Amino acid sequence: MKKAFFIIGTACLAASCTQTPQQAGWVSTTADAGFAGQPAINTVAATADAKADVTVLTERTLQEIDGFGGCFNELGWTTISSLNEADRDAVIRDLFGPEGMNFTYCRMPVGANDFARDWYSYNETDGDFEMKNFSIDNDRETLIPFIRAAQKVNPSLRIWASPWSPPTWMKYGKHYACRAAGELNNLHGDPNATQEGTNMFIQKAEYMKAYALYFKKFIEAYRHEGIRIEMVAPQNEFNSCQIFPSCTWTAEGLSAFIGDYLGPEMEALGVRILFGTMERPNHLLADTVMQRKSGAYIAGIGFQWAGKEAIAKIHETYPDVRLMQSESECGNGQNSWEYCFYIWELMKHYFNHGISSYMYWNISLHADAADNRWKWPQNSLISVDSRLKTYRYNPEYYLMKHLSHFVKPGARRLATEGDENVLAFVNPDGSTIVITANATPNPRTLTVKAGGRMFSATLAPQSLHTFTL
Repeated sequence: MKKAFFIIGTACLAASCTQTPQQAGWVSTTADAGFAGQPAINTVAATADAKADVTVLTERTLQEIDGFGGCFNELGWTTISSLNEADRDAVIRDLFGPEGMNFTYCRMPVGANDFARDWYSYNETDGDFEMKNFSIDNDRETLIPFIRAAQKVNPSLRIWASPWSPPTWMKYGKHYACRAAGELNNLHGDPNATQEGTNMFIQKAEYMKAYALYFKKFIEAYRHEGIRIEMVAPQNEFNSCQIFPSCTWTAEGLSAFIGDYLGPEMEALGVRILFGTMERPNHLLADTVMQRKSGAYIAGIGFQWAGKEAIAKIHETYPDVRLMQSESECGNGQNSWEYCFYIWELMKHYFNHGISSYMYWNISLHADAADNRWKWPQNSLISVDSRLKTYRYNPEYYLMKHLSHFVKPGARRLATEGDENVLAFVNPDGSTIVITANATPNPRTLTVKAGGRMFSATLAPQSLHTFTL
């Protein structure tokens, strides 16, 4: 049974709005009504001197959009699968179906991440350079059924993957974590130590060759399960020393691994490589990899957290490289309306600096957000009470849906003038999508000019809006 933060209205969906070419469809979300269909708005012809708060430059198309999604974490599946069958199926349809969030492009871990049930890798046999003991059996309990459930709703779902840590025996420290945290990880050492700017992965040819083989085995094992991984990143947050699965690399170390080992192995399998994920504001880290032999294998660059401060320069330097927002910032588990507006600001920043895809982080977590292996409370699209078998959609679910439901793969972002609190896109079918928010405590009227037409709408206090033209 679902308990929602918002009252669900009858949504005017992009495929079913009963509007004429002279009208704009309108869906809004407030704290009291989530994704509620509003009456279509009549538009008027826009004269050359007509004043508008924002003008959508429909003739000026920008980057192509690959899609929206989240990460297939183990705790995402254990929480969703604790629901009764009807509710579980409804949630999966809401996430991946065209009438719901319409997630089309998602991420997954290679082995354990910070929202796994516990630490594991696909091969913890020390010195097994030939990967004779490689196994994805753990994933058959969680990640594989999660992905298959999504594929049943969306058979065209695209997936990319990255590790949080290699097998422990491939690291100098022989532990999945980098930083000590008492009983949370039983790593002994200085709890304030940091390894940023160093290679925790053993920088020897036999280890790099074995790790590239590890990636190959992962790709092949998942293909055997009917799941195609189209792209891999060599490391999640390669600068971050964490109490959970993590592994720091230098840009030089990653360059050597990609250029001589991972790149050729993945190219032979038809798998692309994403550089990153970039979580620091230093664009020179990307230059080190892109301007060496490794750069020939890089199909995209992923940004998260402080990486947002490097994206402008990297986009300017590599205008033809696909950019991705690879992990939306996670909040503190309160799933507040205020934080939802912060994420809206992040989304504008990333899209305005050239990203083609946007990844949410935790799809689903326990209602007690700190109920996880490393005790880190974070936000999620959905919160589940496994004992009562109930769930609720959180504010960021609706924010993501205001984009992901309407903006289709292959859409183009449109340039705008005037009010900067707007994102606009044109879909492959020619429909124009305008998304905006009113984070203030007061109503405000917004006038939009697009494609020779104009319309005005009064935006409720603290609200989200999508208009379809």
